[in-house]
Amino acid sequence: MRITSRVHRPSPVGVNRAARSALGLALTCATAAAVLAGCSMEEASCGGGEYPVMTVGGTGSACVPNGEEPPEGYTRYPRGKVPEHVGDKWDTYWQTHTVDKDGKVVEVPDGE
Repeated sequence: MRITSRVHRPSPVGVNRAARSALGLALTCATAAAVLAGCSMEEASCGGGEYPVMTVGGTGSACVPNGEEPPEGYTRYPRGKVPEHVGDKWDTYWQTHTVDKDGKVVEVPDGE
């Protein structure tokens, strides 16, 4: 029979297995949370209760409270082309395009 000190006494086999299972479960949960949070970490174009508007003839934008009309010099984005998040497809598109005073989508001249 082998004699060991209390400091170096091996723990029962079941305890190590349970600790490894708990650690594995914790790591799995943390990984899943990080993956799921990745989608929600995108910065929204506007806060809750607001919608985005764009400047007429330029690439500026603003947020307007729901139920209010855009201020003078601004217009709503065309239906189906509204940016939802900073850097998304439509946010990038509207950096080089705008709506003119007649409501027509046009490219922005260089330098504007």
